[in-house]
Amino acid sequence: MSQRALRRWGAMLLVVLAACPATMAEAATPKTQESTPAYTASTAARKPGAKRSARRRARRAPPGGVVWARNAVVLDPATGEVLWEKNAGTAAPCASLTKLMTTQVFLEQSPNLDRVVEVTQAEIYGGGHTQLKRGEQVSLRDLLHMSLMCSDNVATRVLARESGLPPEDFLARMNRKAVELGMARTRFVEFTGLDERNVSTAADVARLLRAAAANETIREISTTRGYDFRSVSARNRTRLHHISNTNRLLYGRYEIRGGKTGFIHQAGYCLATWVRTEGRDMIAVVMGAPTNATRFADVVRMVQHTTTLAVAPSGL
Repeated sequence: MSQRALRRWGAMLLVVLAACPATMAEAATPKTQESTPAYTASTAARKPGAKRSARRRARRAPPGGVVWARNAVVLDPATGEVLWEKNAGTAAPCASLTKLMTTQVFLEQSPNLDRVVEVTQAEIYGGGHTQLKRGEQVSLRDLLHMSLMCSDNVATRVLARESGLPPEDFLARMNRKAVELGMARTRFVEFTGLDERNVSTAADVARLLRAAAANETIREISTTRGYDFRSVSARNRTRLHHISNTNRLLYGRYEIRGGKTGFIHQAGYCLATWVRTEGRDMIAVVMGAPTNATRFADVVRMVQHTTTLAVAPSGL
């Protein structure tokens, strides 16, 4: 064999020997993709999205099994007895539940509800969503419906303005009446509930609703599902309005004898409502519910829970 041939065979042998360790290592060590665990249900459960879904499923039942709201109470309106509660004595922003007091003080001035008044820019500014426009002519009766049914802040401001009381006197009467009703941890600084410094407790609001529902006008308006009225615009044109009650429980299976919703960001979703079910009256209040729908579901659970406690055999 020639020297050139020997060199060629030697080179080939070196190539083969160099390849052998790599081949042996590849055989001994699984490939990267094979070492990755197969996609299974347990793998899916470890994914972030699956974790969130699992947490949501776990959160379907509220803490304690009754309410998501931060503060809640069920009150017997006949005796004043607290039937169930969760942080019912903790003061918190009460949002438009304020209007239950505002409308009581307004009606105590014996206004002529058929009197027509003008909406001004002072009431509209900062008042949030409203159907009312500057210069519009509306009756006090229609404004009262707007305040209690759809929680219109502009309408409520006009009512306070047309009460015949200076603003500071009106507020003083609201706070004085709160004391008279035993609402020891309640304080009002304005008429609508837009200010988070309007604070109350679930127990205090229950007392407030009991007093408000004793007024036939407030009780009738707050349990009206829909209301139509006409006003006159600044251009002397007739405007047709339709408003719907924000209390969804009016459309359910319970008999509702009064109520009011409320919301600002600092307060969360609030609801005070007088429920009659199975021949029994209860006032239920939730404050600080996380969503609009939750506040109604919370009240339903509270009523069901309290009813169950009432019919449970003694000793259990």
